[in-house]
Amino acid sequence: MSSPPPLPFYPLYTDHFAQAGNRAAYYTSMRQHHGDLAPVEIVPGIQGWLVVSYAAAQDVLLDQDRFKKDPTGWASGLPVGHQVLGMLGPRPNPLFTDGDRHARYRQVVSDTFAGVEPHHLRDTTRVVADHLIDQFAGNGTCDLISQFARPLPSYLFNRLFGQPDEKAPRLVSALAGLMEGVDQAAAATAEFEHYMADLLADKAAHPGPDMATAMMQHPAQLNQLELLHHIVLTVAAGQEPTTNAIGNGLLEYLTDDVLYTKVVNGTLDVGPVIERVLATRPPMANYGQHFARGPMMFHGRQLKPDVPVLVSFEAVAQDPSVLGTGAHMAWSQGPHSCPATSMATTITTIALTQLIHRLPDLHLGIPANEVRNRPGPYHHALEALPAAFTPVTAATRSEPPWPSNPYTTAPPTDQGREAAPEPSGWQSWLPAACPAGRTAV
Repeated sequence: MSSPPPLPFYPLYTDHFAQAGNRAAYYTSMRQHHGDLAPVEIVPGIQGWLVVSYAAAQDVLLDQDRFKKDPTGWASGLPVGHQVLGMLGPRPNPLFTDGDRHARYRQVVSDTFAGVEPHHLRDTTRVVADHLIDQFAGNGTCDLISQFARPLPSYLFNRLFGQPDEKAPRLVSALAGLMEGVDQAAAATAEFEHYMADLLADKAAHPGPDMATAMMQHPAQLNQLELLHHIVLTVAAGQEPTTNAIGNGLLEYLTDDVLYTKVVNGTLDVGPVIERVLATRPPMANYGQHFARGPMMFHGRQLKPDVPVLVSFEAVAQDPSVLGTGAHMAWSQGPHSCPATSMATTITTIALTQLIHRLPDLHLGIPANEVRNRPGPYHHALEALPAAFTPVTAATRSEPPWPSNPYTTAPPTDQGREAAPEPSGWQSWLPAACPAGRTAV
């Protein structure tokens, strides 16, 4: 697609903008006609600015004196329940707060993620991946989005939050609706928060070795509303971006011969795939909302207070000043950067590696130019990714999860040993049968 003509507002929510062949052309037009910040329409009727240069993005993300994250002032002028508030409305969690309040909230999230032992995360991700692959491995065809990339983080985070697998599908439709940002957003927000309220009620009555209980028992002593929105943030950040990272990674792997060779040369190293995705197809393409604290001239634009300023993590990596250097902002920067980069990378790495290992001749089931993205203002997400492969009928070893998995709610059934008593003065997210991973109170 050639660069579109200058527009008064570039609509981020349309199907035309969403498609891979058009996105770069839109960003190019924004730079050519508007400079570092372009006027955009986030959802119908809601305008803001989109940062499309690397330097301007850093200036927004790192300057807390001139920019804030709290959207309360802007949101107060919108009708209650407006569709845009599902992703940009005020919430008592670290994504939408500043200063000491943000520091308190972020500590809860950081400590909760830090409590997840890396080897347990790898094992649990592998178990979930194998379970999903087993469902279609004998068919010879599948949709890698609906049958793998989308359900994997749902099932994984259900387990990490101490919930049974049968509740995972509720997350899929709700979070997908939130990301679309248009008609489905209000209903999706209600369904998502209803799910989370059920989770909180369950964990209040039945605390356990899981992330939800860890947040509830954190020394910051979050109230019920804060707890709800911290879990909302954690699960949402774990679901949709992870789905997109896996899906976009698979598309890169299946359509780039050089990248494919790097992965299957005997090492099964998917690192190059993930780095490519972060730089060219970041899971959250246009987000990182900020608001000017007061009227200001910024990179040639007059900004008014309480008007959304989104950062295009996708566009800034294509900025000619950094193009080809590998620089990207997929994890954001500054005080609000992603607190779980290692966890996200581990999940994506294990998911890709396990799929490629199990289905070594995996290939696209349709021409590459027929692969389509889902529309939505915030993400770079595939609608579907049909694939084909030689059917594999041999079952996996079907071993139970390693008994030290910290988020297995059911006790081990066949380990043949008694649970060791919990040492006095120590706390752990692990079953008592495993002595590793304990941390001093």
